[in-house]
Amino acid sequence: MEQEGTEPHVLIFPFPAQGHVNSMLKLAELLSLSRLRITFLNIHRIHHKLTLHADIQSRFSRFPNFQFQTITDGLPPENRPIGKFSDLIHSLKSVTKPLLKQMLISGQLGPTPTCIILDGLFNFIVDVDAEPKIPIFSFRTISACSFWAYSFVPKLIEDGQLPIKGEEDMDRIIDGVAGMENVLRRRDLPSFCRLEDPFDPTLQYGVTQTIQSFKAHALIFNTFEDLEGPILSCLRRRCSNIYAIGPLHAHLKSRLSGEDSPPASESSNCLWEVDRSCLAWLDAQPSKSVIYVSFGSVVVLRESQFREFWHGLVNSGKRFLWVVRPNLVAGKDGENGVLEELEEGTKERGCMVSWAPQEEVLAHDAIGGFLTHSGWNSTLESIVAGVPMICWPQFADQQTNSRYASEVWRIGLDMKDVCDRETVAKMVNDVMENRRNELMGSAIETAKSAISSVEVGGSSYSDLERMISDIQLLCQWQKEAVD
Repeated sequence: MEQEGTEPHVLIFPFPAQGHVNSMLKLAELLSLSRLRITFLNIHRIHHKLTLHADIQSRFSRFPNFQFQTITDGLPPENRPIGKFSDLIHSLKSVTKPLLKQMLISGQLGPTPTCIILDGLFNFIVDVDAEPKIPIFSFRTISACSFWAYSFVPKLIEDGQLPIKGEEDMDRIIDGVAGMENVLRRRDLPSFCRLEDPFDPTLQYGVTQTIQSFKAHALIFNTFEDLEGPILSCLRRRCSNIYAIGPLHAHLKSRLSGEDSPPASESSNCLWEVDRSCLAWLDAQPSKSVIYVSFGSVVVLRESQFREFWHGLVNSGKRFLWVVRPNLVAGKDGENGVLEELEEGTKERGCMVSWAPQEEVLAHDAIGGFLTHSGWNSTLESIVAGVPMICWPQFADQQTNSRYASEVWRIGLDMKDVCDRETVAKMVNDVMENRRNELMGSAIETAKSAISSVEVGGSSYSDLERMISDIQLLCQWQKEAVD
């Protein structure tokens, strides 16, 4: 094992998915600005995509104490659909986990880490009690409110409120989730709660990883006190060491303001090739006139759903910018099922691109609303930009995020479990026109809170400083123990 260094060494390991890698890279950059030694460990195929579509090598080269390392997930290199989640988890356990242990013991990753910031979606990848014993900081890349809902799933099963059988009474209020009284309905629980078998592996996996997160040395959330303070207070009763340091993209931008910040086109952490032509299209549109549509990097639509969204957007009479990934629509042999007639019919008022520079798009003056899948990164980016949302969640934490956006934070409309052109058109018009002043007012106030949280003296700024100080103390204690 390599001899301990004199400075703290932090190993960061994200789950191999766009949203997870994106937020953890931003955390890595923030910690690098504080001159900590950082090793960012990525799955081979993810790192290859990053170097192909984002200039991360050049961006991070300005940090002499930063290094990228890669590891295999044990699966073939070709793209795998989200339906193979169970295969990925099995391979990570059987192949990646023992390999990571060997890399730590051999010193291949550098000096024994002071701590490991591990994606909370796969806490199993490191045995907390194994040698060498390294403190684990569990980074939950989801919202605090959805994580808190996750933690109550065993109790809800015990109380007989879960599993949900069929689609009946989905609007029934869930009882017994502290801090969420009269907020959560059945349909707002994490998607895996809709599985009828309480012993279903997917449901049990979500429960197990949540329990494991509470056993970590600390919990990290990409959120801020003014947004999720009541839920963070509930969480602190179960885990005293919590760092709420978000929104990470705004936090990073704030701290880079005094640095030689890289151009926006180079700051992307995308696994997809970005089409920046949409920015020129937006430049030609009136202020607050465009609804931006993106369902993230994983959601797949049926062709019938795509048609309903398209007709709804066209029938709304509003301009729209729509991100249509090559694999967004399920088609024959996995090909894009988008019909040429729809693309042709879009040209009058709309623009379609395969992937957009989302932070820049949301910050553009032409954008007046965001039709989103309610992934947490997208939600935070919309919050910081002060853009009201139409929420169409599909899985995991997204159901809870959308409920909070609409009913608690009042910065959007919840369209979950609905997909028809009439509803799409109505909600687009509500966000862009009928309820614009109401929603925009709340969105702007929330944006102000988000930005102030990451400025000097703000809650997220202070929590990051505390986390850095705690890591430095850990390093000092570890050296004293060796001496």
